[in-house]
Amino acid sequence: MANPRAMNMPEYIKHPLIKADTVEQRLYQLDLAGKALELSTLVVLPTGLGKTIVSLLVMASRLEKYGGKVMVLSPTKPLVEQHAAFFRSAFDLQEEEVLTFTGSVTPAKRAELWKKGKVIVSTPQVIENDILTKKISLEDVTHITFDEAHRAVGNYAYTYIAEKYFETAKEPLCLGITASPGSSDEKIAEVCQSLNIESVAVKTESDSDVVPYIHKKKIEWKRIDLPEGMREIKDLLSKVLDDRFKKLTELGYPVHNRKYVSKKDLLGLQAKLQGELRGGTPDPSVYGAISILAEIMKVNHAVEITETQGLGSLRMYMERLDNEAASKSGSKASRRLAEDLYIRQAARRLKDCDLEHPKMEHVKKIVLKELENRSQSRVIVFANYRDTAEMITKALSEVEGIRPVRFVGQASKYKDKGLTQKQQVEIIEQFKAGEYNALVATSVAEEGLDIPSTDLVLFYEPIPSEIRSIQRKGRTGRKHQGRVVVLVTKGTRDEGYYWSSLSRERKMQNNMKELQTAMPAKINNDISEEFGAGCCTEEQKTLFEYDGNENNNNKVRIVVDQREVRSSVARTLDRNGMDISVKTLEVGDYILSDRVAVERKESQDFAGSLIEQKLFDQISNLSRAYEKPVLIIEGESLFNCRGINPNAMHGALSSISLDFGVSVFYTRDAEDTASLLMQIAKREQTYEKRAVNMHGKKSAPMLPQQQEYIVSSISEIGPKAARNLLEHFGSVENVMKASYEELLEVSNIGPKTAARIREIVGSEYKN
Repeated sequence: MANPRAMNMPEYIKHPLIKADTVEQRLYQLDLAGKALELSTLVVLPTGLGKTIVSLLVMASRLEKYGGKVMVLSPTKPLVEQHAAFFRSAFDLQEEEVLTFTGSVTPAKRAELWKKGKVIVSTPQVIENDILTKKISLEDVTHITFDEAHRAVGNYAYTYIAEKYFETAKEPLCLGITASPGSSDEKIAEVCQSLNIESVAVKTESDSDVVPYIHKKKIEWKRIDLPEGMREIKDLLSKVLDDRFKKLTELGYPVHNRKYVSKKDLLGLQAKLQGELRGGTPDPSVYGAISILAEIMKVNHAVEITETQGLGSLRMYMERLDNEAASKSGSKASRRLAEDLYIRQAARRLKDCDLEHPKMEHVKKIVLKELENRSQSRVIVFANYRDTAEMITKALSEVEGIRPVRFVGQASKYKDKGLTQKQQVEIIEQFKAGEYNALVATSVAEEGLDIPSTDLVLFYEPIPSEIRSIQRKGRTGRKHQGRVVVLVTKGTRDEGYYWSSLSRERKMQNNMKELQTAMPAKINNDISEEFGAGCCTEEQKTLFEYDGNENNNNKVRIVVDQREVRSSVARTLDRNGMDISVKTLEVGDYILSDRVAVERKESQDFAGSLIEQKLFDQISNLSRAYEKPVLIIEGESLFNCRGINPNAMHGALSSISLDFGVSVFYTRDAEDTASLLMQIAKREQTYEKRAVNMHGKKSAPMLPQQQEYIVSSISEIGPKAARNLLEHFGSVENVMKASYEELLEVSNIGPKTAARIREIVGSEYKN
């Protein structure tokens, strides 16, 4: 029989659980799978080289040897659907044994399906919730793959799931897969520790066993001059920055090296100022400094947009600032900027200037040339901002032969509606089919999605993140030679971002090689035989030990509201041995005994509830239902929220404490909140011997409150304006029927608000 290698025919993986002639055998994938079967491993492999196949090989081996279930976690629903489709096509299992878990499957249904499934593909948030609510157990899970493993930092759901997995599973083993774990030693170490990783396996495009599958990427960068008219607008904005930096210095908070100040520097100063607010009685200058810093951050962003994006994006940003300044909930910073002389001059120049960033012409020429040379070609243009993506899409649509489509995330904001996951999947399918030949995308297209290999990836601007840069470049050069073009505006932040990204990429590669050498790894040299015979896996070892705070809490019970599961407070409580019971609570967020219930508010949430006048209803319900009501305000930016006067904030807090008898506590973060909850719950249940009892019910709102609520739900309408409208017109129905002119007759209702009401009430509904 002829040798398949000699005939240049692919060989296929042979394994009882993998369908025949489905998965091509590649030695580097077998090598990585062998390492991942010996120890919990972080596999770093360039985009497009089959990280999912490595996961398949490891899962098949674990299922065959240990049975039970295997699980793949992926950050988004489209990624979950994509992976599930692949595993159904590759695993030799019944279709109903390969399950997809996302938020669209009810918790009760997931609990039922869990019993039958062998391969579970899920978003991490769903699994985290199901563990917390005790709907599933990881005891019989013999392997977990963490896709896009670089996300396993901080409070991301991966960290909690991995911790619970290694605590409860009989035969735990995990695999982290990523193309870019990060450049810093600290970041890589945090990922490894979060996932209990013991070994790192790295393959690069220059490795001899990978080279045959690599197609070259040609990387070019084009340096572009900023036109004089745009420089003039930038100079006006810079004068605003100079003035605000001077004011900060006068208040005792100088910023050195102003010309090269970064967002990170400004955020660091903001954190320092917010910390001073919590340190007893702060100097009044701190409040002023926080407000001035908010102005600096807004203007600094406007300068960056001018330099790197263009005047179209700047116009959209300035319009949003104007809208914020005009709204009742707008901050003092935005109002002061709207009145600033230089800002008004910049706005006038912006109105009269018909220049656009020269990058736009380069985009049109580069994309058109690519598509003219290869009619079946596909192009991705990456932009950091949605406004820019919108402008690029519009500009490309005016060029014959280019069929562009904008591809953005789900979140919606002022005059910018996001895409649902269903819409995202539809666009990708249309792009694959050739209905569109240019995808204009923000960061949502960087990671993992099944976007077909493209011939050209164009960066509208460089990005300082090595992780995102690597993932963007990985969108080309998968099946044939690819091309990457980066547009850089001379003498601007573009150049700094470009060199920063290159430096971090090199540092990451060096760190990964050093870490791979330093970390212990036993190599399974018989992996090729494994996919035809059996597998021999030794008992797992643990490199990173947990602190192991022994649980002597005698199972103190805390009832948690269903909505609070999304915060990391519930995770921290569970980690510390609390008996968590998740319920739908009408009153409060946490029940600690028959007399103590807690309402938790993050700083921004507290300020928002105060403005919308929902806060006192919640506090009233809490104090009426429980003898010892507690309010926890979490975060350090309470007096920097939503432009609320500090005196008004102190007045609200004193009313909560004195009028309603609610104890007010302040915590730094979710971990601090959890610690406080545990101490109160222990005191109540262990020392006071009190039982946990839910008995709170919301008081039903009276008819006037319901009417005010309906009217105030219209954007830009606050409670006071809602009352004015109802008093003037007499009913909700009459408010909705009122004409623009009639609305203007109402006290404090101006042209903008009247127009907004008519737009919402009178516009045709389009889903």
